[in-house]
Amino acid sequence: MKKLLAFIMMYSLLASAADSVNSPALPLPTSGNVTLPLVEYNRLVDLASKSVKAYELPPVPYTLKRADLKLHITNDTVLGSMQLDGEVFSRNSTKVPLAAGVTILNASQEGKPLPLFEDGSSSTAVLPGASDFSVTLETGMPLQIEAGRASFSLPVPSAGSVKLALAIPGDHTAVHISPGLITSRSSSANQTTVEATLVPGQTTTISWATREIVAPVVPREVRFLSDVKTLVSINEADLRIAALCDVTVVQGEPAQFALNVPQDYEITDVSGSTVDGSEIEAGVLTVHLSARARTHQFLITMEKPLNGADKIGVPFVQFKNTQRETGEVLVEGAGAMELSAKESGSLKRMDVKEVSSYLRALARSALQAAFRYHRQPNEAPALALNWTRFPDGPVLAAVAEKAVVTTLVTTEGRSLTEVTLTVKNQAQPFMKVGLPADATILSADVAGEKVKPVQGTDGNRIPLLRANFRPSGAYTVSFVFMHSGTPFAKKGGSEIALPSMDLPISVMEWEVFLPEQYKVKNFGGDAIAMNLLQLPALARFSSGIYMKEEPGLTSVPPPPPPVAGVAGIAGSMSGYVQDPSGAVIPGAEVKVTQLDRRQVYTARTDSSGTWTILGVPPGRVKIEISAQGFSTSVLNGRMQDSEHGTNWGAIQLHIGTVSQTVEVTADSISSLPMIGGGVAGGVGRKEKKQQDLQQNVASANVFNLQKKVSGVLPVRIDVPRAGASYRFARALVLDEETKLTFNYKTR
Repeated sequence: MKKLLAFIMMYSLLASAADSVNSPALPLPTSGNVTLPLVEYNRLVDLASKSVKAYELPPVPYTLKRADLKLHITNDTVLGSMQLDGEVFSRNSTKVPLAAGVTILNASQEGKPLPLFEDGSSSTAVLPGASDFSVTLETGMPLQIEAGRASFSLPVPSAGSVKLALAIPGDHTAVHISPGLITSRSSSANQTTVEATLVPGQTTTISWATREIVAPVVPREVRFLSDVKTLVSINEADLRIAALCDVTVVQGEPAQFALNVPQDYEITDVSGSTVDGSEIEAGVLTVHLSARARTHQFLITMEKPLNGADKIGVPFVQFKNTQRETGEVLVEGAGAMELSAKESGSLKRMDVKEVSSYLRALARSALQAAFRYHRQPNEAPALALNWTRFPDGPVLAAVAEKAVVTTLVTTEGRSLTEVTLTVKNQAQPFMKVGLPADATILSADVAGEKVKPVQGTDGNRIPLLRANFRPSGAYTVSFVFMHSGTPFAKKGGSEIALPSMDLPISVMEWEVFLPEQYKVKNFGGDAIAMNLLQLPALARFSSGIYMKEEPGLTSVPPPPPPVAGVAGIAGSMSGYVQDPSGAVIPGAEVKVTQLDRRQVYTARTDSSGTWTILGVPPGRVKIEISAQGFSTSVLNGRMQDSEHGTNWGAIQLHIGTVSQTVEVTADSISSLPMIGGGVAGGVGRKEKKQQDLQQNVASANVFNLQKKVSGVLPVRIDVPRAGASYRFARALVLDEETKLTFNYKTR
């Protein structure tokens, strides 16, 4: 209501003022009452009800409308002014970048000094809001003067339009502006004036021709040091030389290097990061450089046919005008050969191991000799080689004496396999592994140290040798890989494959651990079941004794020779104890019980794993063998009356606790036929069942691989903790896959 009364009073005052101007003065109405038409009253009410329009922010806080540049050239400087006109749209004070890349000598606005500050690379001013501005900048820029040419770079402001007026000394000077358009050109009083329109926001290059001649700079004398590492390769048909040249420039900027080319040698290649090209003229090789640098490195290769010669003098690559030249020489010979070298001059013999690693990396054959030299003015290095070549014969670079493979198969059908090789290696640096499809190597070890496999187009490669590792004897190489496989169903068939390896493998032993919920049968493939490689029956025959061995062994070595002083003694018993890997177990406790007479005899194995007991009467015997960390094995048999001692051979213990017992018994000993005064026998149903169970007991390799999954390997896989092991073997494997097939069904 107050707003309405205010509008009414204002309207009354305006109306009265208008009447006083256009008509004679009339008596004023009495105060307190104003009469308005209804239409005018409604209009005032509408105006009072409308809200005040909110202030909208501009899309940009400021703009540069135009820029006028007036420059003139002095001796070696560009001076002038920039007139920048624009507008600030924001109500508040705003930072406005004015120029970048130029030197500001002074800044003013409407004749008053304008303070500037650096904001990044731009000179910036704070200007008041919602107003036009006009800023004048006095600037200066450096002038670049070359022989017959002068130029400078002008950063153009980002204005709506930019005009340039440039005054250059000289009549009718040819001026070039890029980018930009020259709109006017005039010449008077030994001065050329150019007007042009420039592209806003871009750097413009302005150049013109001058009559000034810059005095040529006298080049400094080039001084450099050279170091040449030379590899001499003696092949059957030619002699090849590879010279790795390192040059250090200590003074000047050389554009090329000159070297003497040995007579009768052909230059095959000159390469390097700073080499622009090369040419040979009058026995001198000139290497042109593409860059001016303090250090240069390039490789020069040359060769010469031998034509059946067995001796030669080695040439040395020599730089002309070098201040000091040092070098190394390494001699290699392809094939089997006996080489003798005679050095003279400044050439001194050195150990091959002391040669630079870069030079050794160039060698591909057997290293014969190495030398170093520091060339003297009166003592040049010289090397004479004489050799006798022997015919080549086939030699295996590396061979695997044995391969032990352990595979864990999960319920999802995935498999985790560890391959351990006992390798004898002469010179093979890598082993190529051809993995099955969808298989990946997880880790690899060589002689107990982690190595990184190399992925190639034709398969993975595992390094067999490394720096400072050249073993003379056998060492272990192992790797673990995972195969995705096919998920198991309720029943069906499956296949497992081992990778191909380019090492000849004498014997491969393969243990496959399957989950307990699957019953498998009908094994097939390239490998043979381990039990088919052992004796037909789990028994050994010796003079006057029947012995049952612990079943399920991967390999049974032949029994040791009879113990000295025991062979031929009636009632004597001997043998030796070993673990599943075939290693002997010293300190194992052996207990022999004569069941008919209830007599007990005890002994312990010595450092060779051998045990001996004397004076055992004939009859039924029970042998119990135990050791720390292994389960107890119990063997039952009958010892007949015999005049000779008996060697029980190898008895193996499985990994476990002492409380676990593996017992083998025979129910029908009396029905067994006699062989050599002793008893031979078969195996009953009970023994056959126990034998099958023992054959499927997992070895320590399975437990070790299970531990790796939980703490070492970078993979998450649910390996089976309970299941059965199946053992297979294959001999003479060379660069081919080994496959195993079987049928299964859920128990």
